[in-house]
Amino acid sequence: MTPVFKKIAIASDHAGFPLKKALIKTLESLNIAVFDLGTFTEESSDYPDYAQQVVTSLLNEEVQAGVLICGTGIGMSIAANRHSGIRAAVCNEGTTSARLARAHNDANILCLGERLIGPEAARDTLLTFIATAFEEDERHRRRLSKIA
Repeated sequence: MTPVFKKIAIASDHAGFPLKKALIKTLESLNIAVFDLGTFTEESSDYPDYAQQVVTSLLNEEVQAGVLICGTGIGMSIAANRHSGIRAAVCNEGTTSARLARAHNDANILCLGERLIGPEAARDTLLTFIATAFEEDERHRRRLSKIA
């Protein structure tokens, strides 16, 4: 597996903190530069703060992609998708959604829900997300331009 991305920002709120730690190890094992933007404890925190940090890092081109983790992944995706140029996809049900989010939608942030996905499924989903390139055909580019 050859990752598409070499620099990834990752963040979670308190609910996603344990899964974030595990996924950082996965990314580091692939020699991907990981920017851990918090949280750093399981003390209650607000997911929009961490979504904003990953979005800012991505829009400033400090990283090529992001990973956001909360209880369901939904709150993180809503917070991230408020920003132009961000395509955050919730992919809790497996690798197919991660593959299609990248291949068809050029998703640049993977959102996961610690309470909905197990650590092995999350790892497989992450690996699929980072290994899948955007299929740059006319149909997908046309649709993305309509979103932009």
